[in-house]
Amino acid sequence: MNRPARRAPATAAAPVYRVALVSGANRGLGFEVARQLSERGMTVLLGARNFDKGLHAARQLAGGPGEVIAVQLDVTSKEQIETLARWIDITYGRLDVLVNNAGGYYDHDAHASSADLAPALDAMQTHLFGTWRLSSAMLPLMRRHGYGRIVNVSSRCGASDSNSRHCVAYRTSKSALNAYTRTLAAELDGSGITVNAVCPGWVATELGGAGGRPVSAGARGIVWAACLPAPAPTGRFFRDGAQIPW
Repeated sequence: MNRPARRAPATAAAPVYRVALVSGANRGLGFEVARQLSERGMTVLLGARNFDKGLHAARQLAGGPGEVIAVQLDVTSKEQIETLARWIDITYGRLDVLVNNAGGYYDHDAHASSADLAPALDAMQTHLFGTWRLSSAMLPLMRRHGYGRIVNVSSRCGASDSNSRHCVAYRTSKSALNAYTRTLAAELDGSGITVNAVCPGWVATELGGAGGRPVSAGARGIVWAACLPAPAPTGRFFRDGAQIPW
């Protein structure tokens, strides 16, 4: 993991310096979110389970307004998360934006009556517990400055009024993620740290498949939530900047 020198804190005359971490960012939606945050001048830590793939992705984004740095991050690994939190603390002394994007497990043809719980356990480990671990580890870096934007990438199929026989593991894990989002937001209300869920819609990624809308469109709503000016809403579910029901 490269260690760039810590930047000097912003002065009254200087623009606010922001550091963002995006999980699952070496491809697809996470990669585009990292690109758009970099275009806004943020330093972006591009999280990837496979560090070589993360390095390749970061090189593709070199030369933008904001620096993009690959970091190894498996959200199911407590050790990796704790190591990364310490490194961010030493290197930057802050974290302003956390996008919990790591995911997968779109089990379209699985049924709720199936006895095979392995896919459901994997989905929960990433979507719910991975988000939970990572958010808990990074919160002290946000509390220090009284500012933070936590964005949990969710799905409309995790909403309480969404009924379908398909995607049982994916659907259940996203519903649990939505419940966690509301609970953490309530706990942090008034702290300067917002916690919101965003549905990017069906986008044409490796997970979503062909036929979805452009990845840039799905990422735009996530970046919007990551850059909300104060006073910002918290504990909400958004798509394309508009609130949708839980």
